[in-house]
Amino acid sequence: MSFQVSGLSGAQFAPLFGLSDAELAKRDIVRHTADKSPGFPCRVSLVDAAPGEALLLLNFEHLAVASPYRSRHAIYVREYAEDARVAVDVVPEVLRRRLLSLRAFDGRGMLVDADVVDGREVEGVIERMLGVREVEYVHVHNAKQGCFAARVDRVS
Repeated sequence: MSFQVSGLSGAQFAPLFGLSDAELAKRDIVRHTADKSPGFPCRVSLVDAAPGEALLLLNFEHLAVASPYRSRHAIYVREYAEDARVAVDVVPEVLRRRLLSLRAFDGRGMLVDADVVDGREVEGVIERMLGVREVEYVHVHNAKQGCFAARVDRVS
């Protein structure tokens, strides 16, 4: 079974790029400068920011569903990041180097399955989850911090 990993669309964050720290603070957003790599994973480009790169740390609703699982959490977005272009059946390095929590959801936004896996071994869990008929998509989170990292969909 083939799968597609995708990040968030940068277009939704573009209005924030270039705002002053004071303007960002009014929106509860913090500009941060990466001081190491890995360490600051961008949810748009699906790469870790390089030391010295500016990122926005903001609260984001990654699961906007009408169910008890509706969810939001803090994420990093590199300023002026370009959307990730991940090939089918490829897991980006930003996910490979982390302990991941995978959460499989059905079309009503209800949790069907969940697991924790080392990012170097994630394909088997993705394939198992997407192999369940009721599963529509899988959300990947960084297990330690709990923040949303990427989405995985079945490719036919």
